[in-house]
Amino acid sequence: MNQHYQHDVLVIGSGAAGLTLALTLPTHLRIAVLSKGDLANGSTYWAQGGVAAVLDDTDTVESHVADTLDAGAGLCREDAVRFTVEHSREAIQWLIDQGVPFTREEKTSPEDGGFEYHLTREGGHSHRRIIHAADATGAAIFNTLLEQAKQRPNIELLEQRVAVDLITEPKLGLPGQRCLGAYVLNRATDEVDTFSARFTVLACGGAAKVYLYTSNPDGACGDGIAMAWRAGCRVGNLEFNQFHPTCLYHPQAKSFLITEALRGEGALLKLPNGERFMPRFDPRAELAPRDIVARAIDHEMKRLGVDCVYLDISHKPAEFVKAHFPTVYERCLSFGIDITREPIPVVPAAHYTCGGVVVDQHGRTDVPGLYAIGETSFTGLHGANRMASNSLLECFVYGRSAAADIIEQLPTVTLPGPLPSWDASQVTDSDEDVIIAHNWDELRRFMWDYVGIVRTNKRLLRARHRARLLLHEIDEFYSNYKVSRDLIELRNLAQVAYLMIRCAQRRQESRGLHYSLDYPEQLPEAHDTILDPRGSTPVTTEQPSAAD
Repeated sequence: MNQHYQHDVLVIGSGAAGLTLALTLPTHLRIAVLSKGDLANGSTYWAQGGVAAVLDDTDTVESHVADTLDAGAGLCREDAVRFTVEHSREAIQWLIDQGVPFTREEKTSPEDGGFEYHLTREGGHSHRRIIHAADATGAAIFNTLLEQAKQRPNIELLEQRVAVDLITEPKLGLPGQRCLGAYVLNRATDEVDTFSARFTVLACGGAAKVYLYTSNPDGACGDGIAMAWRAGCRVGNLEFNQFHPTCLYHPQAKSFLITEALRGEGALLKLPNGERFMPRFDPRAELAPRDIVARAIDHEMKRLGVDCVYLDISHKPAEFVKAHFPTVYERCLSFGIDITREPIPVVPAAHYTCGGVVVDQHGRTDVPGLYAIGETSFTGLHGANRMASNSLLECFVYGRSAAADIIEQLPTVTLPGPLPSWDASQVTDSDEDVIIAHNWDELRRFMWDYVGIVRTNKRLLRARHRARLLLHEIDEFYSNYKVSRDLIELRNLAQVAYLMIRCAQRRQESRGLHYSLDYPEQLPEAHDTILDPRGSTPVTTEQPSAAD
């Protein structure tokens, strides 16, 4: 039996961004926070490094802004960067007030007495400005915010709920453009329920699962980006997919990230023969921005025909390594690798979606009543390459900003009237789920091969052709069979893959995370690539490619 729910605010996603927004809203509002798996299934829980913020007296807002603009390869929106950095200290203070146990150390001057928060440094940063909780910052933040949310009777935390699609006035044949809620699959009942809300927030994370190798959990399927696109929202800069340079290479290690903080504390990248190679690619060596490091590793692996390179921190004292990186140490040890004695085999893997749903500084999308925050959104902060530890900061700053905007809009918005139930009268149970599994595998493989770290026109054209065929196949399947989590995710992933390819085809240069052998040079002017579902062709500030 289909259920109908009414809330003031519907938050789709239970990670850092979604929980921050829910906890910032007034306690008299009825809020639903949905997770399509267990509450801890999102990317936040697995973040190791920390949160970038201007916290040290020797650091400045201008320095953090300059580092971010440099890492973003000229494509960051400076107003978004400055907005985020200027609100970094208050965001961290809010987390401290919630009880997040950031790592502390004794003050350097004995006369000062007491403790201060330990700050580390990561690639692209000119100062130590990464506040962290050992090497499990995401888990510490998530667990703290989740406990706070559980204590709020007005916040309903719902697990195993998979958003199928947004409900908008145009889809119901009503005048106006507003988002009214969402249809949501309850995996416990296998029914699609109706959630109506005054405001709907997409906090669904990114789309790194579109690639065969990724550091992300299984749920990173671009759900929010795909749903927003179908609802009429613009998306931007989806050609910029960040590949984290160092994921553990081991047949039994699935998606385990080796935090960049190791390189910040002196770990060195080496070839199988023990030779360092990063100084040949960038004067910053191991502390160069991630796109440079990932491309360098990819280049060396292909040049030598090897399966991985090595990250070595064994020259540091064993006690230091165990104290600063207990999670990495224990996890590697479980695979027979003692990082205090030997190097870690690593490979690049898809890690972060820099583009997303176009929003303003309040997280507002093109559709009234619909917000997008966190990795789902395109704020302009990351440009052509996200700088380390800016992503969690973005979640907190924009989660709080979106909440403030919702509070301001509250008096003008009422709950929508009764919404129609999900119509499953024309579909049947599937006996062809093998098609979903095959399409899922095919999609991720051709995206890895054709739309990976290094791209060409020919590869992108092949990828676009395959993606178009898959979309038609999946749409036919979706129209005839009952929805499941696998089908919903495949539908969304195929849609986002197609948008990524379209963006990549239109960028006729190499910039940041987008590197093309056909266009190896960077154009003198930087422009965003914006796609608009409301037009017959994508809207962009660049000249269209022949493939479009």
